[in-house]
Amino acid sequence: MAKEKKTTVKKKTAAKKKPAAKAKQPAPAKKPRPKQKHLGRGLQSLLGTVNAPAPAQTQQIPLSQPAPAVEKSVQSEAAESISMVPIDKIQPNPYQPRRVWNEEELSELVESIKVNGLLQPIIVRRKDTEYQLIAGERRWRAAKIAEMTEIKAIIRQATEEQMHEIALVENIHRSNLNCIERAQAYKDYIDQFHMTQTEAAEKLGENRATLANHVRLLELPSTVKEMLSDGSLSMGHARAILALPGNELRNRLANRAFADRLSVREVERVVKKMLSGQDNTEKQSKPAKAPAILDLEKRLASLLQTKVQIKTTGAGKKGRILIDYYSLDEFDRIAEKLGLHHFHQ
Repeated sequence: MAKEKKTTVKKKTAAKKKPAAKAKQPAPAKKPRPKQKHLGRGLQSLLGTVNAPAPAQTQQIPLSQPAPAVEKSVQSEAAESISMVPIDKIQPNPYQPRRVWNEEELSELVESIKVNGLLQPIIVRRKDTEYQLIAGERRWRAAKIAEMTEIKAIIRQATEEQMHEIALVENIHRSNLNCIERAQAYKDYIDQFHMTQTEAAEKLGENRATLANHVRLLELPSTVKEMLSDGSLSMGHARAILALPGNELRNRLANRAFADRLSVREVERVVKKMLSGQDNTEKQSKPAKAPAILDLEKRLASLLQTKVQIKTTGAGKKGRILIDYYSLDEFDRIAEKLGLHHFHQ
């Protein structure tokens, strides 16, 4: 024990003899910047406790019984009650922006529900003697296809404005709306609640310029909007085409951009020349494709969800079909669509 004490004293003395020097303080660690979410408000703030874990019990609502005035809570007051609601008593959200549903993704969800059940409840509100969807239409559709008679649901109150907001935000976060669906959803929201674009962007947590650029796409002629919806043209092409006055010029350039596989930059250059009166390529260009060929290209592009070009030679008896892909995963997806399973190794 004496040895141990002596050693301790020596250490203390050595510490005293050491010249005093200011120890360098380590630089404070920089706090990582929080990542910005695509939409400022997001689903969490709109839906509250929607993502809370499901309780062990659920409340049954008889199939023959109308929507009850009060549902008994099976959770603590901090979380929301989950009920079993008859599927045929549920109406879709009238503000749903999605017009086209991916059948392949829906089929996968149906199979998952058959094997694992519905893991996350949908959200509904009472509407007279029935219910109206607030969020979860894909799950509701898949449950109907899976021939379920009732579905887990959180029942809550929501105003018309909240219904519209949630439908829009849920789809932007969780689904790939095409730019025309998204543009129409923004426009409907603005018109329904008499807002300016700035007010709507702030309410949704969206960038105002992004919202404005989408809404402006609705000024395009219907044929060009169809090309945007099926992926024949990109939003970049459309924004360049919008600089032209009148639907005739816009239609003409859209068809030319699609037929000649023009990039966005090339379209921008053509627009600049057309506006300055210097573009004479229309006279020098090859004869326009037959409407039947253009229609077939659009149908193939819609089926394969990528750009497709048909090039004919001579009298149109020979030619080539060009299918674009932008990654190996997309190549595999297209190959599978064509029946070539496990084509890429």
